[in-house]
Amino acid sequence: MEKRCKLCRAEGQKLFLKGSRCFSDKCSISRRQSSPGQHGQARKKSSEYGIQLRAKQKTKRYYGILENQFRHYYDMALKIKEGKTGENMLSLIERRLDNVVYRLGWANSRAQAKQFTTHGNFCVNGNRVDIISYLVDVNDVISVSEKGRKKEHLKSVINDNISKNHPKWLEFSNPEHLEAKISALPRREDIDIEVSETLIVELYSK
Repeated sequence: MEKRCKLCRAEGQKLFLKGSRCFSDKCSISRRQSSPGQHGQARKKSSEYGIQLRAKQKTKRYYGILENQFRHYYDMALKIKEGKTGENMLSLIERRLDNVVYRLGWANSRAQAKQFTTHGNFCVNGNRVDIISYLVDVNDVISVSEKGRKKEHLKSVINDNISKNHPKWLEFSNPEHLEAKISALPRREDIDIEVSETLIVELYSK
């Protein structure tokens, strides 16, 4: 069983870590919803701390980021005066370049988006950026670089996802979907992860 599929089973829901496989009959969470391991069928009672930790782990796995990075976004969110800390944290994570690439349909999964990005396939405001954690901002223009336009695999992925729905804070400014604009900051209702971010704030606030 694929390691990423085990992560979905551990959380009891799809985290969409395998791209198109997650939407097919091959998806392991659709076939086998219990947690991995010989004790996966057993019901476990979680403490308040355990529930909070589970929310954090689920979110980290969903976006594919490490603990230090995740805590950094929480600390950044604390400094934002407007809005709720948990929602601001998710908004910041959504603005990562690798996530934006995935949301635009330029990659089948966030893991693939990270790979495409580190290979220099995308530009922000005309400048090639290969940092997956780069935070985009309102009015930034994201485009496929000249290097990326020459890669058949990337072009194939983009063509396959050309009809994919994307968040309303992203808008395509190029008819061939090779250029997009950040029209607004992502809001909580625009973010589809099923998690209570309040639990994460409570965990870090201790």
